[in-house]
Amino acid sequence: MKTPTKQLWREEFSVFAGEDRYVQRRQFTKFLMLTSVGMFAGNLWILVRSWFSNPRAVFPEQTVARAGEIPVGAVKLFTYPTPQDHCILVHTRSGQYTAFSQKCTHLSCAVYYSAKNDRLECPCHEGYFSVLDGTVLQGPPPRPLPRVQLEQRGDELIAIGMGT
Repeated sequence: MKTPTKQLWREEFSVFAGEDRYVQRRQFTKFLMLTSVGMFAGNLWILVRSWFSNPRAVFPEQTVARAGEIPVGAVKLFTYPTPQDHCILVHTRSGQYTAFSQKCTHLSCAVYYSAKNDRLECPCHEGYFSVLDGTVLQGPPPRPLPRVQLEQRGDELIAIGMGT
């Protein structure tokens, strides 16, 4: 008398093999929770590092130009605070000296001074900035140009920091 043999293939190969491709709700929820916890831990790490980092950047003092060197309506290009940071100094029509980072706040194209329009212009996407305070006049730039803080000592114009 033969004993009925169990069909081993039924144990090794699921009848519902087609459904194994789909992600179960429980698996999806686990994935979302683990991803969320990982992102939270990463943001927490960035926050803690920013608390313990050096809060104040120290900017060097650098002579940029002499007061009579630049005629009204003209510009001078210089680098500040590092040789990789290009800036533009403008002697405005009102007789003031203003200086800004030359990097557009939209996509980092170089801005230039348009004496005809008395504004700083970005040729890449037609972004325009005020020559007096660096605020956005028109175009896609999301924020004003970073301003170079100037101090006049005698006839020297000295860059003393960066601000807004």
